[in-house]
Amino acid sequence: MAHTKAGATTKLGRDSGPKYLGVKKYDGERVKTGNILVRQRGLRYIHGVNVRRGNDDTLYAVKDGTVKFTSVRKKRFDGNIRHAKKISVV
Repeated sequence: MAHTKAGATTKLGRDSGPKYLGVKKYDGERVKTGNILVRQRGLRYIHGVNVRRGNDDTLYAVKDGTVKFTSVRKKRFDGNIRHAKKISVV
């Protein structure tokens, strides 16, 4: 048998902070090695030349240069085509 009265539930302590996702460097901007270009969940943007993908799908520059956005057509596993943005550093 419980010796303390049942407490009420609380909504405190469960809300997570903002993740600050999105494009950080835009087309034509100069970047240095290691600069973050895009923070994303999943591959909304695809990495191109001189760009690598981190464990959390973040895209970052591996060489100094200028950011270049291009549009590409990608085939999905079911045969459908999707249009995606490819980010390169030239």
